[in-house]
Amino acid sequence: MKEYTLPTIPSLLDNDFYKFTMQHGAIKLFPHSKARYEFINRGKHSFPTGFADALRKAVNNMSSLRLTRAEKLYLARTCPYLDPTYFDFLEGYTYNPDEVKIEQEGTDLKVFIEGYWYRAILWEVPILSMISDLYYKLNHLPHISDQEITAINKEKIEKYANLGVTIAEFGTRRRHSYEVHSLVVKALREYGGSTFVGTSNVHLAMKYSTKPIGTHAHEWFMFHAAKYGFKMSNLLGLEHWSSIYRGDLGIALADTYTTDIFFEQFDKKFSKLFDGVRHDSGDPLVFAEKTINHYKKFAIDPLSKTIIFSDALNYEKVKKIASFCKGKIGISFGIGTNFTNDVGLKPLNIVLKMTEARPENQTWIHVVKLSDEQGKHTGNDKMIRLAKEILEIES
Repeated sequence: MKEYTLPTIPSLLDNDFYKFTMQHGAIKLFPHSKARYEFINRGKHSFPTGFADALRKAVNNMSSLRLTRAEKLYLARTCPYLDPTYFDFLEGYTYNPDEVKIEQEGTDLKVFIEGYWYRAILWEVPILSMISDLYYKLNHLPHISDQEITAINKEKIEKYANLGVTIAEFGTRRRHSYEVHSLVVKALREYGGSTFVGTSNVHLAMKYSTKPIGTHAHEWFMFHAAKYGFKMSNLLGLEHWSSIYRGDLGIALADTYTTDIFFEQFDKKFSKLFDGVRHDSGDPLVFAEKTINHYKKFAIDPLSKTIIFSDALNYEKVKKIASFCKGKIGISFGIGTNFTNDVGLKPLNIVLKMTEARPENQTWIHVVKLSDEQGKHTGNDKMIRLAKEILEIES
């Protein structure tokens, strides 16, 4: 095998913001609960010989990361809704590589994570980013020049500016590499003006003086389903979120158990309390129409609320969505891979999902996600059938 450098994870904050906000919630409400995660190779990519060993080294290296004093002060200044005790916790937090199991059989890669939820929650994003980085390095796939990367992203953000929309960067987990990611955010910050509103990556938000953006992910509601049951997962997930953040971080993710089920429990109280909702699967125009009608049902002006669209976006999709929603409801967009892995290579189609949870004083329970997109439910087949039966979902 030719020489290669291990992936760069330069900071404990080189992670998506919603991982920290959910971690904060897990520490407050579920400190004794555990979780398991599993790598899913959706694109059926073949990993070269020695890949698992290289990834093992990269994972082990993460144990040396520590929150710096400057980073702690940045979080305290930027995120006053997070408890001071949480900043102290992060200052003492270290990644434990023993929580990660890595295997390789031929070209098939397997990664499993297990630990207390409040600890294990931080592994997903950096591991995915390192898998992507290593894949290109070990397969010796060169990317376009730094100058071309900057020029491409300058052109993209200027085109979005002409649409009159706001754009955030959401691409940490499937980025080409940290170095490319940093170039992208630098370009968006330099050329985006008021169009570019921030990044999900906390380290790069700090580095380039922009806003860290995010609230919660599907696993927040998946865990609540394991603890409280499918019928209560959305309701209690929202209730707990609002009790922790008291109106801050007010974008609710709608599609963990399909949008239709979500809106049944997103009642007038939540509809008024939360600033808006995030779309992450299914037809975005259908979702927008449902959301507009939902707010109108409660005599809430949809223009006072926001939909964050974040599902595999590119310029053409954004243009279509913006045209449909104009004058009807507030909108913003979170764009991931199209920013951070547009370097002349095919991006990997990989995820790392929570598969089981063990709430305090309970046994391990399989968790699932019921997508708005046909055929894309994820998780244990038996539990998917049970969830659909309980929630009366036919598709």
